[in-house]
Amino acid sequence: MAPVTSLSDSVNQQLSSAISATLPEASADPLLRRSDRADFQANGILALAKKAKANPRELATQVVAKVESGDVIKDIEVSGPGFLNVTITDRAITETLAARYADETGRLGVPYAPDPGVTVVDYAQPNVAKEMHVGHLRSAVIGDALRAMLDFTGEKTIGRHHIGDWGTQFGMLIQYLVENPGELAPAAEVDGEQAMSNLNRVYKASRVLFDADEEFKERARKRVVALQSGDKETLELWQQFVDESKVYFYSVFEKLDMEIRDDEIVGESAYNEGMPETARLLEEMGVAERSEGALVVFFDEIRGKDDQPVPLIVQKADGGFGYAASDLTAIRNRVVDLNATSLLYVVDVRQSLHFKMVFEAARRAGWLTDGVTAHNMGYGTVLGADGKPFKTREGETVRLEDLLDEAVERATAVVREKAEKVGRLTEEEIVENGRYVGIGAVKYADLSTSPNRDYKFDLDQMVSLNGDTSVYLQYAYARIKSILRKAEGAGPVAHPELELAPAERALALHLDAFGELLTEATAEYAPHKLAAYLYQLASLFTSFYDQCPVIKPRPAQEIAENRLLLCDLTARTLHQGMALLGIRTPEKL
Repeated sequence: MAPVTSLSDSVNQQLSSAISATLPEASADPLLRRSDRADFQANGILALAKKAKANPRELATQVVAKVESGDVIKDIEVSGPGFLNVTITDRAITETLAARYADETGRLGVPYAPDPGVTVVDYAQPNVAKEMHVGHLRSAVIGDALRAMLDFTGEKTIGRHHIGDWGTQFGMLIQYLVENPGELAPAAEVDGEQAMSNLNRVYKASRVLFDADEEFKERARKRVVALQSGDKETLELWQQFVDESKVYFYSVFEKLDMEIRDDEIVGESAYNEGMPETARLLEEMGVAERSEGALVVFFDEIRGKDDQPVPLIVQKADGGFGYAASDLTAIRNRVVDLNATSLLYVVDVRQSLHFKMVFEAARRAGWLTDGVTAHNMGYGTVLGADGKPFKTREGETVRLEDLLDEAVERATAVVREKAEKVGRLTEEEIVENGRYVGIGAVKYADLSTSPNRDYKFDLDQMVSLNGDTSVYLQYAYARIKSILRKAEGAGPVAHPELELAPAERALALHLDAFGELLTEATAEYAPHKLAAYLYQLASLFTSFYDQCPVIKPRPAQEIAENRLLLCDLTARTLHQGMALLGIRTPEKL
């Protein structure tokens, strides 16, 4: 079923028809946008006038004469050098929102992508046998939101968690287990906290031994060779580390209220067997060349401080493979085996140069073509209040679990204080809502910032009831649900004949823009634009509720029903938008 037509679609159609009637040979794009001078402004006349060598104001006046005003367009006037300012009828606004309210698809005016493809989203990439820290937060949160947005617009997404589960450190860890059997309990017998405690203990003990004992260090290096050559005992012990780490990963992602599927955890090890072929193909195609014994790819435009080309190292002089070989093999797999049309990497911005070179090498090899795009969604750093990378007082990297636990604790205190004043939540609801508010606060602070920018981690601000926070949005949603419960038998009913107050119009027009905004934000991989839309929606609702009584004092029945329709659609839009950001909206707060 096609989505309900938006007001901008209706205006576009009328203006396009008027332009075609005026200039039959012209491309009839009115270039419509929202405006603070009217409901919409059309800027396309200027470009059309330039092509037709006509006076833009005169052409705009001719177009206005062809517009059929009445049902949708209330007023249209020429402004400035040839802009068209368009005002919509109250009836059209109410009827459009009524159709959206009655739409059983529940899509709230969001159209499906016209030509959906398959996007592989590479995000949430922890390392085996290592604790997740604050640096892992952004990849997980941004990637999860982008994936939900893409799914909602009709794209098929496949998640890939490219975990660090291969490399030289595993020689040290595995050799320690060989010489100290039983140090790791089977993964099925431990929870997330126990798993990380066990892994930490083994890692620290093996590191001490590795640094102090040259003979152990040599045995560990030989164990790396055994791992890479597929030795059975070595692989079994390696698998123990992977399984135990997954138990820990799942416990952290559960706290983040994120679902991570086991079949989407495809680490570096998965591409180990394909890397020699990748190297061979690159060399045979002339994409890579031998330099000082290593297989590398050079780029004329990428040079170091000495103006020498910076190489992408596919294979080291000693025959070992690095990140480039793994990433290029992953691209081959995702394009050839998964039929991906888009590759989206949510990776630290500091790796931008690496991925720029990897993508270019893949294009030269023909693995990325015009039909397959690759984009690195480079994200900035989480900073402390001092503007420096977020650390503990001791200067250590903040554990992600500790950060989430503190956020939930702070949020629960806020929810409890508020609940005690009104007395409408049980202790169970306070605890549950505290979790939703705390995790939502962390996610929203991240997602409301442009991904490529750094942001300061300030829990006091994040859990504030005021300002641009998820708590403000969650309380707005809960407030609307309370209004709907108190409606005393009255329900949302559209009354197109009613004149709308300015605050009603502002809220209604913003609701109408949801589909357009979400389409744009998804295409640009910009969850912060969705967050900004939702904050403005909550703010407009607050103004509407302050200026347009719904319950007390009770307006006339038709006015109350019309306003309840606005309330209900606002709640639905907040709920859907927050869900796409991975944030819960409690019914009561």
